[in-house]
Amino acid sequence: MASTSSKHAKHRRIGEDDDEEEEAEEELGRFDDFTIASSWERFISEIEAICRQWLADGSKILMQKGAETVPSFENLYMVKRELKHGKRVYCMEYHFRKSAKGKYSYWDDDTHSTQLSFGVDEFLIIAPLSASGVVLDDPESTKLLSSVAIALSNCASNWPAFVPVHDPSRKAYIGIQNMGTVFTRRFEADRIGSQVLSSTDFPAKVKVNFSMKLTYRTPEHDYDHEETLDSEATESIPESEVASQPRKQWDDDCPWAEWYSAEDPIKGFELTTIWGEKMFEESFEMAEVENASSFDADSWLLQPVVSPYMVDDSIGKFVGFASQLHLLVNAFESSAEAQFLEDFVADNSGQDNSKSSVAVPPPSVIDRVMKDLFNDEAGNSNYVEAENKYGRALKGAPSDSLFAQFCLHALWFGNCNIRAIAVLWIDFVREIRWCWEESERLPRMKTTSSIDLSACVIHQKLQMLAICIERKKPLNRKKDTDDAHKEKTSNSMAPDKIRKGSAGAVPSMMLINTFQEMHAPYTQDAPLMTEDMHEERLHAAEAFGNAVGLSGQLERDILSSDMSAFKAANPDAAFEDFIRWHSPGDWVSEDKSDGNPAWPPKGRLSQRMSEHGNMWRKIWNDAPALPVSEQKSLLDSVREGEKVVHYLETLRPQQLLEQMVCTAFKSSADILNKTTYGGFKLMKTKMDQLYATMASTLRSLQGKSDTSDLAGDLKRLCQVFEHIEKLLIFAASVHRKLIDAPRLAQSIFTDYFNYYLPKMGTSLESICYEKEFTTKEKVGMLEREAVSSLFRPPTANQSWRKVLSMGNLLNGHEPVQREIVFSVLEKLSNGHYSSPTPLSTDEQIETHRMYISGTSNDLWVALSVTSWD
Repeated sequence: MASTSSKHAKHRRIGEDDDEEEEAEEELGRFDDFTIASSWERFISEIEAICRQWLADGSKILMQKGAETVPSFENLYMVKRELKHGKRVYCMEYHFRKSAKGKYSYWDDDTHSTQLSFGVDEFLIIAPLSASGVVLDDPESTKLLSSVAIALSNCASNWPAFVPVHDPSRKAYIGIQNMGTVFTRRFEADRIGSQVLSSTDFPAKVKVNFSMKLTYRTPEHDYDHEETLDSEATESIPESEVASQPRKQWDDDCPWAEWYSAEDPIKGFELTTIWGEKMFEESFEMAEVENASSFDADSWLLQPVVSPYMVDDSIGKFVGFASQLHLLVNAFESSAEAQFLEDFVADNSGQDNSKSSVAVPPPSVIDRVMKDLFNDEAGNSNYVEAENKYGRALKGAPSDSLFAQFCLHALWFGNCNIRAIAVLWIDFVREIRWCWEESERLPRMKTTSSIDLSACVIHQKLQMLAICIERKKPLNRKKDTDDAHKEKTSNSMAPDKIRKGSAGAVPSMMLINTFQEMHAPYTQDAPLMTEDMHEERLHAAEAFGNAVGLSGQLERDILSSDMSAFKAANPDAAFEDFIRWHSPGDWVSEDKSDGNPAWPPKGRLSQRMSEHGNMWRKIWNDAPALPVSEQKSLLDSVREGEKVVHYLETLRPQQLLEQMVCTAFKSSADILNKTTYGGFKLMKTKMDQLYATMASTLRSLQGKSDTSDLAGDLKRLCQVFEHIEKLLIFAASVHRKLIDAPRLAQSIFTDYFNYYLPKMGTSLESICYEKEFTTKEKVGMLEREAVSSLFRPPTANQSWRKVLSMGNLLNGHEPVQREIVFSVLEKLSNGHYSSPTPLSTDEQIETHRMYISGTSNDLWVALSVTSWD
């Protein structure tokens, strides 16, 4: 070889006294003469120079210089250089591990296929720069391997080198059973050849190291052949009816199934069973292990096959509550474009108006929605509010109430655009008016409780209307009043002074003018008021003052009603008696006796009540003695009911959408929060965070902020909602699939949560993060039975898929991949390629290694033989 490196260059030293001449000769001695070198020799020299540089740098410096991570491998790095030989351009890659602490496992997921096939740690690959990246003919591959071998020999390096070669031939498939016999025979053939060439004696039996890995994949669930539709269950059903049976979905019994069917985030599971390294001397022993049951494996590893939509970082591909809430936010942005909802519905065909071009579902769909909202079953049941500490802050409506159900239907009505919402709302209010005029009970509304001021105003109005409808019915009102107020009579009183409407005697209190016990009367409840009614009264009180403690006619009516009821329960009572019972602070007691109070009570009215022309005394004098059963109701149900319907009919678009947004977010979260997911702590924490984030964001919406300022915050809230909704669906899926292995289910969820966590921000842009979820969780011995149940015995429709060439069946399912490693370790001193010079070392090397990877229709075999010189 004409070109040599400076390490092997010949030089001569001339004159020890003449330093300058000596240095000149050394420079001449290190000169690489390429004047007569061939292109192949220059190619080898270039490879050698690159390898020397990589060897000198080492892994740490190479990483500092920008070594790339090999995709899908955390601990494997790569550097590469391009070389030219003739008209061909090649790329040489050096693969190395970041850290090599101890011997890594054959079946480590971070092991490259080349490392697994040939048992190497670091290696070189040289290949042409082309579309295929492989060598297409044998002469070229031989030349490349020879070039790299010479270069590495000159560098004193033992890096293994590989050249990708295209092999167009199709070998006959020979199966993957009894491969231990194949390996043993190949090894014995090599040993016989070695004995011919040397006088080395070998042991009669060889010890073969064996390790195996089986990978199973659960079949896709066949919803068309569930137990409810099997041959026995459908035997008595006509064929036409069987075909029309609805297909069962995995989430049919999940809370969100009423609104949408989510794609199962877990398409199946991959189960890996591993036999650790074992040593055998007989082929039949290896054959037994090759065909052993998976329950005999040393370890099981389980990995969920996650749906692409759960790992895709694109925004908006997921369809669920979050996607529909995003559409509702868009409608909220458009709501400020008109003052009346009818403006969005009006026919603007003659104008270039984007609102008129928005499609609205046909009337038949609207009718179906109305029937669902106002059906009899819904009318006969009260809603049940889910407990949540953020409920009051969210200012929505209970998720099962009428308005909340309207909002949820609106999310899935058409494209949830402002025009579709306007059409739906107008029909909704028309149904409300019909219920009011016909005195029909409002469905999904409570009628016996007070107004829930923590809910949105629309829900409060509907509560008011439901109560008004009930009180508008004379018979019901009479029955309710008679049942609620039982009159009591006293035989000791004169016939013209019958006590009425008494709720019982007041302890230790006697009337001033007569030696009789004071009785507390039944009184009317304060009139029901919604939030906006309270605000109106507060503004009125501020405007007209509150000098006498009353802010309007309502207070006078309430006080008059209480006085009338007190007079009916205490016919001989005086004004002072009423003050002592109703407003004790306005009675200045002068009674100093201990124990039983003296009679008559000693004391006087306060200065406020003693003033001339006091309003309370005037009302007392005018109030008749009437129990509540005979009084006119403080709530004018007809007037208040008409006011509610008028409010709903004239509600401005932006006011409607503001309350719809709050209610839709709260109701959607409440529905998801009913999901059973095994109580995973991380999931529960995220749900709590979702409610807190909603409360914080929606609070500004209630503050009447500008629509444009709120839109961005609401859209970010939709993004947060989508992340948590997807996590919740994943949690529900893994929980129900591994319900008999709760620890394993929670561990898998935690793995996925940590994988998904980098994406869980509030950015509206796509976030690049790890594309594949490949984490495997170890299965405990007591969990194997639960995991094996995932592999249901094949159905009749699946039986044709069974191929018995693989063996190792698990509940009738063969592995999708079977991998085996055979190897033989020998001492350097007695290897069949060893040096004829005896060595004293006991070091062992892997002289023979075979890696087999097989599927039901393909086989990969890698054989490596190591020699030592």
